[in-house]
Amino acid sequence: MQRHKLSNVLLENSWQFFRAPAMYCSSNAPVTCDDPAKGEWVLQGPGTFDFTTFFNALPTSKWMRYTCAREFFLHLELKGAACTFAQTRADTYTWHVERLEDTVRDIAVSEEWVTLDIPLELNDDVLVGFLLETQGAVQIRNSYYYTEVNDENIHPVELALCTTTFKNENYILPNVELVRTRIIETNEPISEHFSMHVVDNGRTLDAKDVESERIFLHPNPNAGGAGGFARGMIEAMEQTPRATHVLLMDDDVSISPESIIRTFNLLSIVNGEYSEAFLSGAMMSMDQPNLRYEDVGFVACNGKYFPAKNLAYVDVLHDCVANEAFIHRNPEEAGYDTDRMSQSYAAWWYCVIPVSVIDREGLPLPIFVRTDDVEYSLRAHAKIMTMNGICVWHAPFKQRYSAAVERYQMPRNVLIGQFTSGMAPMSDFIGDLKIGFELELKKYNYDNAALVLDAFEDFLKGPSFIMEKGAAERSYLDHLKKAEKLLPLDDIKEDALALGVDLDTIPATQFDHENYERDDHRSFVERIWDNMTVNGHRMVRGDYYDKGSVAVISAAGWLYPVDELRKKEYIIAIDAPSKKGIIRKMDKERFNQLWDRFHRDMVEFRANKDRLRKEYEASRPIMTSLPFWKQYLGIG
Repeated sequence: MQRHKLSNVLLENSWQFFRAPAMYCSSNAPVTCDDPAKGEWVLQGPGTFDFTTFFNALPTSKWMRYTCAREFFLHLELKGAACTFAQTRADTYTWHVERLEDTVRDIAVSEEWVTLDIPLELNDDVLVGFLLETQGAVQIRNSYYYTEVNDENIHPVELALCTTTFKNENYILPNVELVRTRIIETNEPISEHFSMHVVDNGRTLDAKDVESERIFLHPNPNAGGAGGFARGMIEAMEQTPRATHVLLMDDDVSISPESIIRTFNLLSIVNGEYSEAFLSGAMMSMDQPNLRYEDVGFVACNGKYFPAKNLAYVDVLHDCVANEAFIHRNPEEAGYDTDRMSQSYAAWWYCVIPVSVIDREGLPLPIFVRTDDVEYSLRAHAKIMTMNGICVWHAPFKQRYSAAVERYQMPRNVLIGQFTSGMAPMSDFIGDLKIGFELELKKYNYDNAALVLDAFEDFLKGPSFIMEKGAAERSYLDHLKKAEKLLPLDDIKEDALALGVDLDTIPATQFDHENYERDDHRSFVERIWDNMTVNGHRMVRGDYYDKGSVAVISAAGWLYPVDELRKKEYIIAIDAPSKKGIIRKMDKERFNQLWDRFHRDMVEFRANKDRLRKEYEASRPIMTSLPFWKQYLGIG
């Protein structure tokens, strides 16, 4: 038997810690550090310091499910005032920390470091932790949870982190520095079995700013996220020693090195059932670092992507427990027909994929951005692991809506994925495309409605279109130019005022996403009429709208503030975060052109869908192969 570390007791000199300290330690007194380089923190008692938190509780239920670990221990190193230790626990009914009285032990005042190795009691726990009640200031260092396992149960792991970046130095360079100083240059077990591959799609990074021992820079054609991650997978498989696992990570994230350390420790003792599972790290919010958005997603029958779990505020104990207790079962686990149902997916802001899976399933589809991660998880029928404390912080999606992505890339790529690998076979992506197209028409956004049709028509061209070298980048850049262009608010204020709208008096909170989707006042007949007429564009005589009427709405394309839109001649769309907007006017001639075009496309689709499916299916082994991607990326 040998000791195997699971996770460090984490206190760190990071913006996340200072903005949301209760994710680390919930206390009634400060936690400080005079010298972060030494890793010696001070619990500024007297006070109570509870480590039953998102980062510092041990999710024993997950460790027992995913690994061979069955017994757990806590290693503590303390110095200073007298204090009392107690183990804590939480199960699915726990709202407030439960202290185990039979584990209480008193620790005498000491001017020397006191080392404790404490066996942890297990019941029907979701997670366990500990608290310290101090009579004065107590220092803590080098503390961690561990298990004891047989030598044969420890697997050799070579973990390669692959991040794809495009002119995002403000994120990528700090993350490289954290990896270098907090992983590679440490004494952690991971330090000798880890590498980082930075794939530079923008070709703007300088090697001297990135490369060091086991950190590599790879200038790459701008083949989008899919091409960047394919390059990272290739580099990981061809490095020496060959990677056993690839960690795919977005560039616009802020990392916690401890998450990567825990990832390595988990993979090293994973059991047979989860040996080829994906590990999905949570996406946390940069605006609210205690807010967990998603760690596993799924594709619904209506073609939409959804998080499998509700939002969680992980500085609240019960949310931490609920996050770990939730089990989103894949169809085969729930007894459903997997040929007809959709599985869960792990997004590539933080996703670990065993190289054995890549050897079997191949590389991503060459679809530039969006859906590459979803398609890959569903293609591989991935079993997915998640765990508290394994995460990244990501800029909120709602603040960076891109029509070129949401109205061109997304509808095109979901159809390509479904026809190529059969992903989400029960999901109605054609129906979702139609809804998105009509939504833009209802909001008089004819430019972005045209993007949807471009997406549909490019899909109808068959796989040769996306397999052409450079086509993905060209089509994306072309649709960036075609998308509706918002203007600085100062540029439209005068025209808005002429319509009776003073933009200076409208609060930005009016455009919060939570305030939208209001549909409180329509009758059933009005709902039917709005949809049949596409908000007055068809089946009506004369002008449907009230002359001179104006709606002021959010510019985010996925929102449908229907109560604001009905019978309006003008729409002022505002993107509050960028302080930009646009004034739109109903244009029935433009509508008719797009409406007729959509129905011609549908006729073509119905006539050719069987042929297209065969062509896409036949192309899958080619465009996911190593030779294809090396030629596509221009690498030897």
